[in-house]
Amino acid sequence: MVDSLKKQTFTELRSGVKVPAKETILTPRFYTTDFDEMAKMDISVNEDELMAILEEFRADYNRYHFVRDEEFAQSWEHIDGNTRRLFVEFLERSCTAEFSGFLLYKELGRRLKDKSPVLAECFTLMSRDEARHAGFLNKAMSDFHLSLDLGFLTKSRKYTFFKPKFIFYATYLSEKIGYWRYITIYRHLETHPEDRIYPIFRFFENWCQDENRHGDFFDAIMRANPEFLNDWQAKLWCRFFLLSVFATMYLNDVQRADFYASIGLNARDYDKHVIDKTNETSGRVFPVILDVEDPEFYERLEVCVKNNEKLTVIANSNQPGFMKFFQKLPLYISNGWQFLKLYFMKPIETATMQSSVR
Repeated sequence: MVDSLKKQTFTELRSGVKVPAKETILTPRFYTTDFDEMAKMDISVNEDELMAILEEFRADYNRYHFVRDEEFAQSWEHIDGNTRRLFVEFLERSCTAEFSGFLLYKELGRRLKDKSPVLAECFTLMSRDEARHAGFLNKAMSDFHLSLDLGFLTKSRKYTFFKPKFIFYATYLSEKIGYWRYITIYRHLETHPEDRIYPIFRFFENWCQDENRHGDFFDAIMRANPEFLNDWQAKLWCRFFLLSVFATMYLNDVQRADFYASIGLNARDYDKHVIDKTNETSGRVFPVILDVEDPEFYERLEVCVKNNEKLTVIANSNQPGFMKFFQKLPLYISNGWQFLKLYFMKPIETATMQSSVR
């Protein structure tokens, strides 16, 4: 029975070890950066705040939080079919994203140890948090008779190079949107416990506080280096990263609407709430945020949703490769046009440029 459940939807590297999801533009990415440039950063302007954040990391509030209790010790075969597949995909995507953060932060902690001890210790302690998250998620996958080989993932994934300021934009948004995703699910299930199909969701309240502290750390670093925030290029790049993060989440989650329905959430409403809150939070540090209340924002994302549905149908067809390419091309062009129009929508200016350092 267990083998038949797995073989319905998943391919394995070896018994019980899932082949990692195929890398696409929408899958979690692994990052590397210019470690020497990072080591040369001057954080003295905001060192007091960074030291306060470091003390919070050292306190390790979640040291005893990620402990599986008796509720996990049962069969989960009643979660089956498409819900099971989507739930395993949710665990895998979350685990991969957390593990990506662990690898980046661990390497930054190692490379900066002798050159910037405060930053090095912060990154090392954040890697500790991310390792716990990834390990907890991977253990959850084992309840469905699967797991990820994280060592294989380390070697097989392509690494995207970002300059330090782009790492800060991307990781800040990743941590803050992670906070809003986890806390929104937690609060919903707190009021609707009948929708909590699996006990991992009980851990999301404390879990998301790790994400929030990590985001605050990157906020403090950017304000220690106001050149990352106070020129016209910063405005353009902040818009780019906001749009990339929001669009990626929306397109992914709408594809997996059945998973969110299984825990009593409407995927679109959930994403709109998370995007709104993350956008608002980003305004505390970014010089601009997106006008996500303009109806055009989601209208254009919905065009991309429909295009992606058509692309999936074409990809799963039995037509020759060259025919698939010519059928996909106008849909790719349409998606590119939608993103271009979204990018050039008028952003909302924030007061951050006048108070880059609090």
